[in-house]
Amino acid sequence: MRLRALLETDALGLRLLGGEDELDRTVRGVMTTDLRDPSRYLSGGELVLTGLAWRREPEDSERFVRILAAAGVAGLAAGEAEMASTPDDLVLACARHRMPLFSVDEDVSFASITEHVVRQVSGERAGDLAAVVDRHRRLMTAGPAGGGPEVVLDLLGSDLDLRAWVLSPTGRPIAGSSLAGAGPALPAAVSATLAGEHLAASRTGRRGPHRISAAGATYSLFPIRSSGRDLRETVLSDWLLAVEADAGDWPEERLDLLHGVTQLIAVERDRREAARTVRRRLAQEVLELVQTGAAPAEIAARLRVAAPVLLPGLGTAPHWQIVVARVEWGGGDIPGGPVAQALLEEVLVDPDAIGPDPSDRIAVAHTGDEAVALVPLPSVPSVSPVSSVPSGADAEGAADVTGLHADALLAAVREPLSRGLADDGRLTLGVSAAVHSAEGLRGALEEARHARRVAAARPGRVCAAGHQELASHVLLLPFVPDDVRRAFTARLLDPLRDYDRRHRAELIPTLEAFLDCDGSWTRCATRLHLHVNTLRYRVGRIEQLTGRDLSRLEDKLDFFLALRMS
Repeated sequence: MRLRALLETDALGLRLLGGEDELDRTVRGVMTTDLRDPSRYLSGGELVLTGLAWRREPEDSERFVRILAAAGVAGLAAGEAEMASTPDDLVLACARHRMPLFSVDEDVSFASITEHVVRQVSGERAGDLAAVVDRHRRLMTAGPAGGGPEVVLDLLGSDLDLRAWVLSPTGRPIAGSSLAGAGPALPAAVSATLAGEHLAASRTGRRGPHRISAAGATYSLFPIRSSGRDLRETVLSDWLLAVEADAGDWPEERLDLLHGVTQLIAVERDRREAARTVRRRLAQEVLELVQTGAAPAEIAARLRVAAPVLLPGLGTAPHWQIVVARVEWGGGDIPGGPVAQALLEEVLVDPDAIGPDPSDRIAVAHTGDEAVALVPLPSVPSVSPVSSVPSGADAEGAADVTGLHADALLAAVREPLSRGLADDGRLTLGVSAAVHSAEGLRGALEEARHARRVAAARPGRVCAAGHQELASHVLLLPFVPDDVRRAFTARLLDPLRDYDRRHRAELIPTLEAFLDCDGSWTRCATRLHLHVNTLRYRVGRIEQLTGRDLSRLEDKLDFFLALRMS
């Protein structure tokens, strides 16, 4: 479509401020941004919509417009919601760079303009496929009963012979023609690989589509991105469109169509994100009551309100479990709370569950860099990484409750999330025991936070710890200062390591096996395939080199801790 056509649509509320001679430029897409430098997200031909949040001084206008012009942007539209009128410096900068400039009436949303442009561009580029996009738009605006993104993917299959899936950032299938029984499902391992490759490519700033090969097939990955925000705020929550085809061979018109489809699916994702508002508010209210020490009766009343929303049809009050997550970015300039919130809403869903609906029974609040999930138990069909042996805070009466298990919770999503966090991000997560009353929630929250701190002391980009680990030495070891840890382990283990290095005597493996067998000579010799006399010789050498006695409980404990901390 042409820029001129935008002015002819009164409902868009656009007023031309400059660039009348450039109105025959072709619009190939639309982008909303308030970034000071959005160049990495521009491919040329876009109508850029901005609320001018990037403008802090008049000189910023020249810099911003120069970036748009270099990227080949078709035109710029500035909203009037924050400013009474468009700044003169922006008008002059657009004139210098021959950039058409529009003002947007404060009563018109950027979403309305985006939808109009996407619909028009898709129609012009795709010919007969305009009906596909328009039908999808109508179905999505009609609500979940209309069919959602599955419908447009089915039509892409029938009209373009394309197999396509919408995937979450962890690789969980959100939509796809095969999900409705029209073909084989995308294997879970392939989905995780596609998600990981997509996240890695996004973090390096590469523009989509990203082409990769997996399980003998070629896929093209199209980002379904939240435009205009720092990539670290959205990369772990944005969906992606995976198409089983090599988009490198496609004509430009087909690429434009797929980009238009991703923008429409983004509208659906945003609609479903808004639908989570009630659950998030419930979680926030409960969290605030728990943290401020409100009376258990008040918390219980709030839980009674939450239960029907999270578990419709449940006749009795459920048990609850709390999960705490924290996302931290290098530099500390990006708040991790909203990212952790979106991640919890994703990872608490069974990886085998299909579609976005299973997350409707998980309420997550966030504060600062931390997110807190209130997970109802039992009978949460969407939750599969479970443990049936609760312990810790308020475990009484919950012996038969099935709950989340920290070790299994991240198993299916660790790899793609690690690639999305790259070198400057980290996710740590802690899981409480199940509790059956309001009195137990405060203890469960503290338990989950302590478990998360244990996870934070471990190496790795994605780490989790559960309440089971808070009742053993595992809770203490991560908080031993590094210099104390090094001195303690060096004093006990360095003599053995040096001896092993010189003589290949395997004293360290022998010590580990001896302690693991609780000091049993027979069992340890059998495990190591040694004669008992050989084992006694090695243990004697360990005692000689360290000055310790492995028949004494205190010395056994010191060796055990040294091995765990090394």
